[in-house]
Amino acid sequence: MEIMLFGLLAVLLIFMVINTRKRNKQMKAEQAEKAEKTIPGAKVLLQGGLYGTVVSFDPENLDQPAQIELAPGAVVEVHSQAILRIVEPTEDVDDELEADEDAADVVDVDTRDSADAAIVDDASYGVETPEQTRARLEGDTDAK
Repeated sequence: MEIMLFGLLAVLLIFMVINTRKRNKQMKAEQAEKAEKTIPGAKVLLQGGLYGTVVSFDPENLDQPAQIELAPGAVVEVHSQAILRIVEPTEDVDDELEADEDAADVVDVDTRDSADAAIVDDASYGVETPEQTRARLEGDTDAK
């Protein structure tokens, strides 16, 4: 009877060790993928539920804070592990943006008023490249 209990305990311990190693491998793979995708210009979700755009991030040194732009000109520093996930646009959003861009091509620039111009310009804006983000932020700091 005692041998069966020790055997059961050994099986449970082996199962626990295997599960722990598997989970650690999975977490490391997720962290590596997140570090690879976290580049300047990427849209991210922070732990507090805020969405922002990455301005700077060092995947090698996770103790160095990441700079996230929450709104144009509003850059905050957060711990690099406060980035919960990278937000990737869905195909539906991409299709809507393409449809809006097609509609923007049809609108005559001379006949629209300023309110329509703001809507069309926002729709066709798209995602900034990392170079555009840096240039815009450097331009904002030079103006101050």
